[in-house]
Amino acid sequence: MSRSDIAPRHDLQGTVVGRLAALAAHIRTAGLGEELRKDVARRVLDVLGNSVAAQGQPSASAVTAVARGWAGACSATGIGTGERFPAATAALVNGTLAHSMDSDDTHLPSVLHPSASVVPAALAVGESTGASGAAVLDAAGVGIEIAVRLGMGGYDEELGNSEFFERGLHATSICGAVGSAAAAAMLYGLDAQGIADAMGIAASFGAGLLEANRTGGTVKRAHCGWAAHSGVTAAEFARHGLTGPPTVIEGRFGFLHAFCGDRADAAKVVEKLGEHWELPGIFFKPYPCNHFTHAGIDAARALRRDGLDPAEIVEIDLGVPKPVLRTIAEPPAAKAAPESGYHAAFSGPFTVARALLGGSGLGVGHADFTDEAAKDPRTLALTSLVVSHSDDRCDELYPHQFPAVLRVRTRDGEWHEARVDHNRGGPANPLSDDELTLKFDLNVEGRLSSAAGRAVAERALGLPAADSLDDLMSIVRG
Repeated sequence: MSRSDIAPRHDLQGTVVGRLAALAAHIRTAGLGEELRKDVARRVLDVLGNSVAAQGQPSASAVTAVARGWAGACSATGIGTGERFPAATAALVNGTLAHSMDSDDTHLPSVLHPSASVVPAALAVGESTGASGAAVLDAAGVGIEIAVRLGMGGYDEELGNSEFFERGLHATSICGAVGSAAAAAMLYGLDAQGIADAMGIAASFGAGLLEANRTGGTVKRAHCGWAAHSGVTAAEFARHGLTGPPTVIEGRFGFLHAFCGDRADAAKVVEKLGEHWELPGIFFKPYPCNHFTHAGIDAARALRRDGLDPAEIVEIDLGVPKPVLRTIAEPPAAKAAPESGYHAAFSGPFTVARALLGGSGLGVGHADFTDEAAKDPRTLALTSLVVSHSDDRCDELYPHQFPAVLRVRTRDGEWHEARVDHNRGGPANPLSDDELTLKFDLNVEGRLSSAAGRAVAERALGLPAADSLDDLMSIVRG
């Protein structure tokens, strides 16, 4: 029995999900084009590096242990596990890995991390179906675009912030589930109706709360894994005849109103759809920590390059946009003395201190966010000096940038200042191919041999011309 025999057809004319699905169906046939495919290939490389770096993290170990107990045809790679899993299960494992080091890309101003869920979903289904590299990139690119456009539907210009975020909701996982469903449905070969149904189903599956950012817990690391798993599962349901509502995005009890209430704007989701792509403007993260901390790190690095001696510092003033204070500065006592390396990655005072002390990697790296580093006396002595507050200039730029200004007073009474308006890794301050490859190398150092690392980078960036994912995934499987 075919899907058309069991799935009633909906009138999608004029609906948001219908327009998104039409774009997906068109791109599956026409392709993204050379430049956008190259952009997505860079994001695949970034996701793979972040995932390899996350091996052994508590979140990854817990999710992988659960996944090993789930049955099904093992057709897709679990990165670094040496194993294959069913496609939806592999997406769960790899999405968790991709988000576990907080080094995944970020879209502004929606403030969500699209690739960490959508790319694992696309890789899992692409591998299990034998899709070409170009088809996987096309699907991932469309899924990423849909995820961030849904995030923009919850962004309030007057508020200057995401309504998802204001309500404590993790837009990354909520919107990522729908984007992942679109990508998976494309690779399963569904038509526009089937892709719409997959997204409509996934809209009921997306979830995620942000409280762990404030007071602890590692569950947030699994959010992108669950989003990827939900998206693949939704596409599988759609393949077998389950359907979603045609007004799932804009309806009275639909996605945007349920999560964001009256502040939601469905028109933003489809504004210039197919003409303007958000995809190339998504920020790569040079540092494995919360994106709100990055400009402070860059400011600290600038002061250090100017010769500032950390031993001479007696006062540190960190100015940031007001909305980010609750994530990287509150509660002040917890941010001044993080209870673990993971909590340290969400602390403005801690990240500034590590950068002032020299840091690692591209500025600060994984070595700066171990549990041992979180207890380092020199670092904690500096974090205790940091006073965080809102800054007017930063408020003007947020959330199109996550800026910061750092002012430091030394023992001689002199103040030193560095202001960073444009985040490193974004369109105004991009990471070069060499810098992105260096980030990948640092992520896989000690986990993959140098030869294997080079092979992964070559195959990931070469996906536009690859017949399948087999060569790439056989290496990252471990």
